Parts: sequence; C-alpha cells; structure tokens
Amino acid sequence: MLSLDTNGLASRARALLAIVPLLAAVAAPALHAREPVPDQLAAPNAGLSRIAVEVRTAKGQHRYTVEVAGTAAAQQTGMMFRDRVPSGTGMLFPMDPPRPAAFWMHNTYVALDIIFIGADGRVRNIAADATPMSLELRHSDGPVAAVLELAGGEAARIGLKPGDRVRWDPKALGAALGGRRRAG
Repeated sequence: MLSLDTNGLASRARALLAIVPLLAAVAAPALHAREPVPDQLAAPNAGLSRIAVEVRTAKGQHRYTVEVAGTAAAQQTGMMFRDRVPSGTGMLFPMDPPRPAAFWMHNTYVALDIIFIGADGRVRNIAADATPMSLELRHSDGPVAAVLELAGGEAARIGLKPGDRVRWDPKALGAALGGRRRAG
C-alpha cells in the first residue's frame, strides 16, 4: 500500500514555490547575456597602457592619446567613476574578433561620445553625448573592431560622422595588449 504524507508534500511544494523566484533571478543574467554586468570594484580603471589614435574628418586630422581597455575587466569598467575626461584623451575598447557591441553609462559621471568603429577602420555610428549614469544601452550598427570613447561633445566639435576614418598603430596596440592581439 502506498502512503502519502500530504503534510510533507505540501511543505515541499511551498519550499519549491519559494525557490522559483530566486532561480529566475539567477537565470535572468544568462538570458540577457548581451547586457553589461555591474562593476565589482567601484573604482576607476588605472594604469592602462596608452596609444595614439588619429581621427580624420572633413575638418582635418585630430589626435588623441587614449587608454586601451584590453581585458574583460577593463572593458567592463571603462570610464566609470571618473569626474572628467581631459582634452585630447579617451579610451579604446578593442573587439577581437569584431562583434556587435552595446555600452551603457552605469557609474559614469561624465557625458561621453561612444564611437563604434568597423573592421575597416571607419566609424559605423556614434552615440553622442551619452547621458551620465544612464542604464540605456547604446548599440553599434553591426559588428565593430573597436569602440572609442571621447568626452561628450567632442565628436560634434571635430565634425565626426559615420564613414570617417579612425587609425592607430597596430604594433602599439599589440604592445598595449601585451602581444595578445594584433588589431588596427
């Protein structure tokens, strides 16, 4: 004869129902794998290698000294926790292999121009004056080989448009990445 302990069964059912929302919360990040993950350290990137980047627009050539966010951790933190972007500086996010990219402004205290660069070195699209602290995702128009972040308003100041060329020395980038990649 089969004996059912309905009291025990009901207790287990209640326990399972209590766990379901927790499982859903744990599974949710996997369902949205393309969305950025909040930073863990709450500190700005420091000590990143720098390279020269040249941007050519109808207004001329413009040179920047940019930090290279070459690791997943450096890319995740990006320009977060900074209170300014000095003139002539920025940050480059190499993407190897090229892929669609999405950036947000979580814990980013200053407006940024987010410039998506195709494998051909041309600007695909620009998210101009991205609002500080916003969780809105700004997407590339297709796969990109790199993303360049400059101070908000810089793209407009230099007349940057989709199709304009962005260049850097591939050897300098390789050295900045510790020889792990050769992009450019």
